[in-house]
Amino acid sequence: MVLHAGVRFLRRDPILGKIICSVGDYSLKKRNHHFAVLVESIVSQQLATRAAEAIFCRFKDLYPKFPTAPEILATKKSKLRSVGLSSMKIEYIKDLAKKVDQGKIKMRTLSKMSDEEVISHLTQVKGIGRWTAEMFLIFSLGRQDVLPVHDLGLRKGVQMAFSLSELPDPGEVENLGKRWKPYRSVATWYLWKSLQKFDKIG
Repeated sequence: MVLHAGVRFLRRDPILGKIICSVGDYSLKKRNHHFAVLVESIVSQQLATRAAEAIFCRFKDLYPKFPTAPEILATKKSKLRSVGLSSMKIEYIKDLAKKVDQGKIKMRTLSKMSDEEVISHLTQVKGIGRWTAEMFLIFSLGRQDVLPVHDLGLRKGVQMAFSLSELPDPGEVENLGKRWKPYRSVATWYLWKSLQKFDKIG
């Protein structure tokens, strides 16, 4: 098995090296259905994993296959509410579908954009903030150098890895993460995996 270039690079770091030895192979699963990933991201916001999965499954069951943007726009709000979606999340999903349908969000060109261009492009949608866009960069576009400094799991992982007495603020995470460029996404994945609650993350 060929070792991931980022793992080879990060193993030299005394902090990440120990975590890599403990966690094992880098196995992030890239997800290519960009529209579905964004819909699921909105559904999952501020929900426990199991609750989010249940609602997303019921949402998908409304359609023969994953819906297109026009199909979501044509779905009555009452039908979307019936699967457990809040009024706010329905508004967000409809706004995403509307912007995709109108061509304001261009799914096919996202992979050609820089990280910051992707973030700027996606945050046009109601309910998609920088964190959601960063998760999309990591899990859907497979970008290697994303450090989501506001992510609580990453901050907790950094706190434990560096034996910090308090949870580091985003600026501290940014500063500590400079040593992992240009593979900060890989470092983030390992720091997530170092926490028991995230041991099943893709």
